[in-house]
Amino acid sequence: MNNQPVSDTQRRLVMLCAVLGIVLGGLDGAIANIALPTIAKDLSCSETLTVWIVNGYQLAVAVSLLPAAALAESLGLKKVYGFGLALFTAASLACALSGSIGLLVGSRVLQGIGGACMAALSGALVRSVYPRELLHKAFATIALAVAISAATGPTLAAAVLSVATWPWLFLINLPIGLIAVPLFLRVAPHSPRRSFTFDWMGALLNVGALGLGVLGVDALGQKEPRWASIEIGAGFLCAIMLYLQQRRQKAPMLPLDLLAIPLFSLSILTSVCAYAAQILAYVALPFLFQTIMHQSAVTTGLLVTPWPLLVAVAAPFAGQLAARHPASVLSSIGLTILAAGLTMLSIMPAHPSFLDVAWRMGLCGIGFGFYQTPNNLTVMTSGPTTRSGAASGMLAVARTMGWALGSALVALVFGLSEGSSGAVHCLELATGFALTGAILSVSRRVIRDEQHQQKSSP
Repeated sequence: MNNQPVSDTQRRLVMLCAVLGIVLGGLDGAIANIALPTIAKDLSCSETLTVWIVNGYQLAVAVSLLPAAALAESLGLKKVYGFGLALFTAASLACALSGSIGLLVGSRVLQGIGGACMAALSGALVRSVYPRELLHKAFATIALAVAISAATGPTLAAAVLSVATWPWLFLINLPIGLIAVPLFLRVAPHSPRRSFTFDWMGALLNVGALGLGVLGVDALGQKEPRWASIEIGAGFLCAIMLYLQQRRQKAPMLPLDLLAIPLFSLSILTSVCAYAAQILAYVALPFLFQTIMHQSAVTTGLLVTPWPLLVAVAAPFAGQLAARHPASVLSSIGLTILAAGLTMLSIMPAHPSFLDVAWRMGLCGIGFGFYQTPNNLTVMTSGPTTRSGAASGMLAVARTMGWALGSALVALVFGLSEGSSGAVHCLELATGFALTGAILSVSRRVIRDEQHQQKSSP
């Protein structure tokens, strides 16, 4: 995808910038929740308003993913990713200096826009500088960075808050950003661009579809079924209008050309299922540990840690295997292992030892790590290199859709369940999503075999 040769040093420095961007976004997403009670007390605002520190960021990310990917194909990866990195860094400083809840939420929205540029384009950025034979190592590194930032985020937040005030949670982003922004602008190669007029109507419908969907999920979680049904229904209507509108575009923001490729669309659906299973478990497990097992919040954090930790171990290994074995098979094995781990968690005795919990969580982490790298590699390589920005954006959209779907189902399950059974039912539902993802993943192998047979037949 690059117009000029890329040296090994330049490639490593671009990867370093991509990893720093992932760490910025990952840490920020993980640490914000921890500080909400402290921020509410310090800014003298209600808990309802404070929740928008998280919701505003998530909304901004969700609605900005596809526009960021579209702009990158027009303006170039370097400009859009660099803009996102710089905006995220500047918005982090604005968050730290905010003296009111309004300024803080507004700064978090700007952070979300910057984070969306990085999340939507990290895959395309990697593909732009790595040859195909090294892509499996590159995506394993990306998965490793995501896992480590998720694992260390809550611990880092607790450590910072034990010695400093909440603004320092945002100020710790500044050194990373101040290193990454000038380095990236210096070493990143220019990528091919194609001229097109930005689709403002598509962008507005995208905001309606994803934004209202996320708001509806939040309303469902707040047990406001009337608002939830209105917002989710309106979001679904906007999604239909977006699809119809995009069909008439020569360069659609919603990459219908890529979605028409069975290998790509099945990989995206696999991602949605995997991330829905992940968020169902991530939200349900703290309730299981604290409500049923009567563990403290600190112990709960330690019990959850083996999952992201084993993702970090499994992802590089899966990347190496992806160079020699079909990604569809590896991802299916990973999701089957994830389903087994989730099943073991759901049938766990009421008073297990820490070791009993740890090996089950580790099994989930190994399964998710095995799924992630091969599947992301398939998404990024099943279409033409000129559409890497759109492919990377859809990968981020799939993750967002999976998390939104899983969050909505958690709220629904807990609302319908009696007593403390909701957490167990969520784990059972997560198992179903993992197995569905495994089936979708292995079906890619069947499609690829059929395509080979058609090409080889006279």
